[in-house]
Amino acid sequence: MIHDVPTAPLVEAKDLGRNFPSRKGLLGKKKDVWAVNGVSLTVSPGETVGVVGESGCGKSTLGRMMLGLDAPTTGAVTFDGRDLSGITGADRRRLSRRMQMVFQDPFGSLDPRRSVGAQIADGLRTHNIVPSSEVDAEVARLLEQVGLPASAAQRRPHQFSGGQRQRIAVARALSTRPDFIVADEPVSALDVSIQAQVVNLLMDLRRDLDLAMLFISHDLHVVRHLCNRIVVMYLGRIVEEGPADKVFGTPAHPYTRALLAATPSLEARGDDARDKVLEGELPSPANPPSGCPFRTRCPMAEEACAAAVPTLEPVGTGWRAACIKAGPQPQTTAG
Repeated sequence: MIHDVPTAPLVEAKDLGRNFPSRKGLLGKKKDVWAVNGVSLTVSPGETVGVVGESGCGKSTLGRMMLGLDAPTTGAVTFDGRDLSGITGADRRRLSRRMQMVFQDPFGSLDPRRSVGAQIADGLRTHNIVPSSEVDAEVARLLEQVGLPASAAQRRPHQFSGGQRQRIAVARALSTRPDFIVADEPVSALDVSIQAQVVNLLMDLRRDLDLAMLFISHDLHVVRHLCNRIVVMYLGRIVEEGPADKVFGTPAHPYTRALLAATPSLEARGDDARDKVLEGELPSPANPPSGCPFRTRCPMAEEACAAAVPTLEPVGTGWRAACIKAGPQPQTTAG
């Protein structure tokens, strides 16, 4: 059972937007492409918020902005009450200690030329986490914390499996003793049998260290077991947000229901069970539909859906959806 979390946010995004210029048409006329558009989101201490949606919906861009790695075009992100856009120099360095990222690719995120111990030690030395004389012992402790022997510190990344490399990446992220971690598809490159091990590790660490986490994934099974709260994104916007049990049990938005209906049951998981998520083509972010961005693929769409972009409206306690027909409906097809 996922425990309750404090209501005061550690990280807060307000009306966050990020656009990228592109060229369109024979005359090369520029048109902005909004990867994230008007997103407001909070993460409290000890809370894990899952962000789900199809590829290209803006999940990774959102995660990078929540850490201050990408600057927002509009809106702002505050961490522990401080606006990330106004922090530079030594203050930025001190704050970066408290925010870390675990990347998707366990093969590309580690330097193949250096021992894993040296890479974990980087954060310890940069932020003076422990005295120099204690760095090796701290590296050993971190490796053991993620289920690897202390002797692993002397080896290089190519000597480990994908699951072991991701554990090393987690140890490196933990080296600065952060309060907030963004995990961007951290298990998608791993075999299904190994994914469960890494997810269980993250669950244990969240509990033991009281970490706040933004967990980005397209795998609804993973976020269902790991996350307190779910954010569903479509074409750069949040279309549903709420407690995990509500969003998965009685989803209020037709897109959420479509995602769940297309997700194989736990018993059917495997490469052969990865069905296409939805019928129809995902619209181009450079030319989104008028009104509701999901209306061109929505079985409930009507003429009114083209008139305006729906806003997130309450459908329950701490639960919102952006649909003129939003409302809880039992979900019986997800595993």
